[in-house]
Amino acid sequence: MPHPVDIHVGKRIRGRRWLVGKTQQELASKVGIKFQQIQKYETGANRVSASRLWEIADVLGVDVVHFFAGLNGSKNITDDIVIVKEAAELVRIYYRIPEKQRTQLSSLAKALAA
Repeated sequence: MPHPVDIHVGKRIRGRRWLVGKTQQELASKVGIKFQQIQKYETGANRVSASRLWEIADVLGVDVVHFFAGLNGSKNITDDIVIVKEAAELVRIYYRIPEKQRTQLSSLAKALAA
């Protein structure tokens, strides 16, 4: 039975991978393993070694501590965004918009949310 920490870390890997728009195959290729191993990490079926987690963090552009955020039971909106695939897709699209339009879109979103 997977350890709760391994499940949590796996979910954080998957969420970050979605957020940056990488497939399991792309991530696996960058760290020199097969995509099936990434699947096992993401479900918590296999533990991620410290050195492998370091490599994954580097490829995904985060610090290793990112994968442990929220582990102590505290949740915030950032944790929820990483888990929700639709939100991750929205963030990827947002960053494809030119900077000037992003600023305008951000102002519009803030106005709509108020």
